[in-house]
Amino acid sequence: QVQLVESGGGLVQAGGSLRLSCAASGRSFSNAVMGWFRQAPGKEREFVATISSSSSTTSYADSMKGRFTISKDNAKNTLYLQMNGLKPEDTDEYYCAAGFRNTLGPPPKVAGAFDYWGQGTQVTVVS
Repeated sequence: QVQLVESGGGLVQAGGSLRLSCAASGRSFSNAVMGWFRQAPGKEREFVATISSSSSTTSYADSMKGRFTISKDNAKNTLYLQMNGLKPEDTDEYYCAAGFRNTLGPPPKVAGAFDYWGQGTQVTVVS
């Protein structure tokens, strides 16, 4: 059974940092594109960052560029999101995702391109 489990969320002051992790199990994710999305209650899931299967290509939402870094450890089947310079508007539930259908070309930025999702981890940034 494929499973993605996020961890690392929490409460942090504005300007602080958090590192989210996403542990994947049930199959190898070395050939998967993976990504992070976030969602507030009543809103659509929003793209944060994605990474290609080889980790050679990454993509970020404009508001996260320069502050967030996505990385992937294929040996550990784990995805990471290092978040620096956090702002109150970064407060959201963060979800990791993995996909096996769009592994050629740039990693996708839309939620529908991903096949598996975690349950989410809450990030709260206070000023």
